[in-house]
Amino acid sequence: MNRRGFSLDEVTYNTLIKGYCKEGNFHQALVMHAEMLRHGLSPSVITYTSLIHSMCKAGNMNRAVEFLDQMRVRGLCPNERTYTTLVDGFSQKGCMNEAYRVLKEMVDNGFRPSIVTYNALINGHCIAGKMEDARAVLEDMKEKGLAPDVVSYSTVLSGFCRSYDVDEAVRVKREMVEKGIQPDTITYSSLIQGFCEQRRTKEACDLFDEMLRVGLTPDEFTYTALINAHCLEGGLERALNLHNEMVEKGLLPDVVTYSVLINGLNKQARTREAKRLLLKLFYDESVPGDVTYQTLIENCGNIEFKSVVSLIKGFCMKGMMNEADKVFDSMIEKNHKPDGTAYNVMIHGHCRGGDVRKAYSLYKEMIKSGFLLHTVTVIALVKVLHKEGMVDELSSVIDNVLRSCELSEAEQAKVLVEINHREGNMDVVLDVLAEMAKDGFLPNRRSRFV
Repeated sequence: MNRRGFSLDEVTYNTLIKGYCKEGNFHQALVMHAEMLRHGLSPSVITYTSLIHSMCKAGNMNRAVEFLDQMRVRGLCPNERTYTTLVDGFSQKGCMNEAYRVLKEMVDNGFRPSIVTYNALINGHCIAGKMEDARAVLEDMKEKGLAPDVVSYSTVLSGFCRSYDVDEAVRVKREMVEKGIQPDTITYSSLIQGFCEQRRTKEACDLFDEMLRVGLTPDEFTYTALINAHCLEGGLERALNLHNEMVEKGLLPDVVTYSVLINGLNKQARTREAKRLLLKLFYDESVPGDVTYQTLIENCGNIEFKSVVSLIKGFCMKGMMNEADKVFDSMIEKNHKPDGTAYNVMIHGHCRGGDVRKAYSLYKEMIKSGFLLHTVTVIALVKVLHKEGMVDELSSVIDNVLRSCELSEAEQAKVLVEINHREGNMDVVLDVLAEMAKDGFLPNRRSRFV
């Protein structure tokens, strides 16, 4: 705006910084803050609090404290929200000594901690697994005349569940109901997950039914916990029904949900359904990290084998080379010998992904198995080997390619490639190879060594 003759005032800068912080664009907020200072303008308490909140959210507590110090230097006094933001930031990181130091300063400067402040401290103790300290904060709130809310109780309850003390979590739920505070979705979800982790599926299901009776809608975490519990106990039909119910209610299963179902189906050798779910997940552009492909591939016939190669190709096209490697390795482990197409796709994928050594290693396996590179793969491999300065490997590839060109019409082109390769003129080599490919002198993907 300044380049066009407009100058921003303090109000505009403060508003813009607050807006950038709110939408999570921390970088632009910092840029605007630096620009504001360069022009001799002063950020407000609200602006600094927004910046501190952004740094706390990003887990950068050092920078958050720097902004607090800047406030003091400029004669600005932090307000209740500034202090609470810092208490929450330190608590989230498990730095409870620092959180209490900020709390003391807050009280010393005449600010009364709110329910939000206390909830932040409770959460910090729960994250650290110090449930007695979390309980103590809850009691301290009551003594100071503050009534714990649903967040206070749900946080403590969730902490007990994470500490595998589900029975104590149930007591917390009972206490909050007695105080007239109705459990919310998070309360139920935490308890259900706690019971599921302890293989107390019956109690988890009872809570799930209670949740529905009181009119609360389970979230995707609740469904995933129950689906996992049923899969672990062999209740696959119930798990699949919950998956369908979840989708009907407009909740989209995530990678974790599908991972649980796929592994559950694999264990019962229901590979066709597992493959269907995996392919659906693949087309949604996310893949579970702990899914194994061995069982999926184990019972593949020749027709299904083509689908596996297509899956590899899809992963390579999307640059998901770790997944492509997992599928490819599983093929070999299950005695499905990769064909020329599978090798070409993998080599080209690793060339694009920058893993040249892996690409060359696969190339050597491919040649040993009697397959030839497709023309597109030849050029891709030659380019990356030249770029990485892998001279010996490059010479080997070019020599093999030229040996496979048996047509007399290609002799002139072969000579050109040999001469320019010796002289290091790789641009000419690539141009000639491209022309040879266009004229059909290079082997296609169906070629094999005889």
